[in-house]
Amino acid sequence: MQQIYLAGGCLWGVQEFIKYVPGVINTLAGRANGTTHSTQTEYDGYAECVRVQFDEAIVSVEQLVEHLFEIIDPYSVNQQGHDVGLKYRTGVYSEDQAHLEAAKRYIASRADAAKIVVEVLPLTNFVPSDDEHQHRLTRVQEDHYLCHIPWDLLHKYRNAKSQ
Repeated sequence: MQQIYLAGGCLWGVQEFIKYVPGVINTLAGRANGTTHSTQTEYDGYAECVRVQFDEAIVSVEQLVEHLFEIIDPYSVNQQGHDVGLKYRTGVYSEDQAHLEAAKRYIASRADAAKIVVEVLPLTNFVPSDDEHQHRLTRVQEDHYLCHIPWDLLHKYRNAKSQ
């Protein structure tokens, strides 16, 4: 099992979307690359993200990054939908250099590569979000109005599995 960390604005929507992608085994909402090991501190430079554990025999890093691009504006700096701020930046993080190289290859292969502002960096720190933020849009669907991703897109792969 492999793992990679994907940031695409508010972590609620990223987790709700990516957990249904075939090959994804488990997800955990959290914070990447901050300086502290707690959710009870002032903002410390982190990006809201989701740890994605996946089966590389079913889904590749390139495919996961391509899925991330389905739900983000890859040209937007520190903003996704109505969420604005450094913690809402887009990114791909990993402790595995091969994952980072694969993400960079995917981005470089796109015709719009020069305009893309998604950061691809080594993971230096991950702090899981508090329980109230885990699978939030599954548990509290009425909070979807806070998410910039349309409901049908959030469940694109869940709906495909049920057909």
